[in-house]
Amino acid sequence: MDIRMPVLDGIAATERLTVELPGCRVLALSTFDMDEHVVAALRAGACGFLPKDISPEDLVAALHVVRDGEAILASRLLTRLISAHVTAPAHRPTPPAPSGTDGLTPREREVWRLIACGLDNTEIATRLGVSASTVKNHITGLFAELGVRDRAQAVIAAYETGLVTVRREA
Repeated sequence: MDIRMPVLDGIAATERLTVELPGCRVLALSTFDMDEHVVAALRAGACGFLPKDISPEDLVAALHVVRDGEAILASRLLTRLISAHVTAPAHRPTPPAPSGTDGLTPREREVWRLIACGLDNTEIATRLGVSASTVKNHITGLFAELGVRDRAQAVIAAYETGLVTVRREA
């Protein structure tokens, strides 16, 4: 999905597609990789966001990732979003429960916080001293409880519920 289009922009089109066709998976592409476009596309239901200057091979690989139910975000965008918008303590054993997430276990909240900090399943497993399959089980429960489809939406939910907070510039 291109973000800038005539008549109906890509963000509105993505939202419409994901509402009308819930099984549809959208990968947003744009030459405009400003944070607000990235976040808006993900909030609208996109499963990823990549710049248009991506190589054809990387685009095909990204399409496979999205098709397989995962999310993808260009690493430069993810790094920028995390450093600009999200901060969390390096280690907090039991994060406080954000409002509206009472059904989560403390472990699911911790996994959620680590996802929001940009860790992958292997890194989360290492940090928590559990297996990668245990992390996957926690993520499955977490996504069901949050009503999200993928990691990108989980990160946005973490930010919106206050599990992680906006970094304030001094």
